[in-house]
Amino acid sequence: MEPLGDARQDRQATLADVAAASGVATSTASRALSNPTRVNVLTREKVERAAAALNYHANSHARALTSGKTRTIAVLVSDVTNPFYFDIIRGTQQQLKASGYTQLLVDTEESDELEDGMLHKLRGSFDGAILAASRLTDRRLATLASEMPLVAINRQTRGVASVFIDTPSGIEQALGHLVSLGHRDIAYVSGPVTSWPNEGRWRALLRAAEHYGVAVRRVGPFSPKKDAGAAAADVVLNSGVTACIAFNDLLAIGMLMRLRERGVSVPDDLSIVGCDDIFGSDFCNPPLTTLTAPIEQAGRVAVSMLLARLDAQTAGAARQTATLPTHLTIRASTGPAQSERDR
Repeated sequence: MEPLGDARQDRQATLADVAAASGVATSTASRALSNPTRVNVLTREKVERAAAALNYHANSHARALTSGKTRTIAVLVSDVTNPFYFDIIRGTQQQLKASGYTQLLVDTEESDELEDGMLHKLRGSFDGAILAASRLTDRRLATLASEMPLVAINRQTRGVASVFIDTPSGIEQALGHLVSLGHRDIAYVSGPVTSWPNEGRWRALLRAAEHYGVAVRRVGPFSPKKDAGAAAADVVLNSGVTACIAFNDLLAIGMLMRLRERGVSVPDDLSIVGCDDIFGSDFCNPPLTTLTAPIEQAGRVAVSMLLARLDAQTAGAARQTATLPTHLTIRASTGPAQSERDR
């Protein structure tokens, strides 16, 4: 008879092989690999060593057929090239990996129709979904939340579990900063009309403007991309304001590039505030004053909330909302208004 190891060389190791090699029941081996907290540490380590030695890889399709679970989570972002989502993706990936889950990344291309369609098309391929900056309407998002486990990031909708990055309070800080520099006429450079955070930031700016007794105006909407910054900069210059707050850093960085082309000095002629503090905002020219947000943490928290909802033992106690604070990081793109410098 051939040795057991030789007999396995021509086929992929199975869970039963792992169980036999580690001296435990197949059900115990399954728990050790898929839900390690349900077995003791010594057993888990013994099973993991056997799985590594046999080069065992779980068959997700077979596992889904037998358990109804894929141990895969879909993460939907509206633009995978936007650095804002880099940290979201890193946070979700790390948290999912630590919990034994696989991440299925979907780029919805700023389209609510594509977002909705992909959720339904891929439904059998994931256990739950995390929607980062969803472009869906409140009604549609709430309907989806009743059909499948999901958590939304940067969105607050009744009936939908959410991780909210509190940029509205940061917007109030930004306006207070600009007012302290003597600015009295300020523009909000709007992002997409389908963006829920965009509307929240504008409403927060209106409230803060009333408190400070200054004028604010809204220009746009603009695509939340660097290429849209040129058009945004031209519109802001034509408006005659002395400062502006942009929907996101990409838009603000695009504006800086256009203003430099036109010979407009930032912040001497115009002060600019961004939002998100993405990679690169601190070494653009000039470095960008912006709202710093715990983006990677938002991804991790969203995963924890979603997995709690998927666990039958904790689903009832899973929290519905989490709010993460933001703060203003002041750099060189904001300075005193011209009227203040002339005094």
